[in-house]
Amino acid sequence: MASLTGSALSFARPVKAISIKSASFSGLRKDNVAFRLQPVPQRFAVCCPAKKETVDEVCKIVKKQLALADGTEVCGSSKFQELGADSLDTVEIVMGLEEAFKITVEESSAQSIATVEDAANLIDELVAAEAAKAK
Repeated sequence: MASLTGSALSFARPVKAISIKSASFSGLRKDNVAFRLQPVPQRFAVCCPAKKETVDEVCKIVKKQLALADGTEVCGSSKFQELGADSLDTVEIVMGLEEAFKITVEESSAQSIATVEDAANLIDELVAAEAAKAK
């Protein structure tokens, strides 16, 4: 038997996990109950926002690399793909950022960049790491 109270689930009998996406348990009767566990989308993330100057510089570089019209708005939440960037454009953007900020972005880190804010956060982390090494 199971009971659900608020966000807690307690079982009178042991639970048998079938797979990551489902579980089953036996009640006092011969009935078996099964339910699916579904992943919950990330609702919020705690992070340190990038410096405004970094975001502004990344916006300028993205506009230049993608040859966007002067009236095109690019902000921290702008996604490269929504701005019309393909994978080659994204590589060129990363190369432009490396040149402008005198940093080296690892391929694994570069693949995680999807927005201007992602790029700015990564740049601030790399610049801080370089500054710490220099001390």
